[in-house]
Amino acid sequence: MPFVIVEPCIDEKAADCVDVCPVDCIAEGPDQYFIDVDTCIDCGACEAACPVEAVKWDTELTEEEQIFVEKAAQFYSSR
Repeated sequence: MPFVIVEPCIDEKAADCVDVCPVDCIAEGPDQYFIDVDTCIDCGACEAACPVEAVKWDTELTEEEQIFVEKAAQFYSSR
């Protein structure tokens, strides 16, 4: 998973990332947006567009933010 949307997105959901994604790999969940790793092309447009800096490379996540990897996986597995 190259990009992960983390805590600052919760209840914020500005959607700037959705607007710039060239492959429509970002979906709205109940409390935040999620990136579909099977569709993402790692372009970074979402990271640059996020006004709350909620989009991070998976390699830059803190230990506390690792939960968002699983949260995204659960979101897409239930779709």
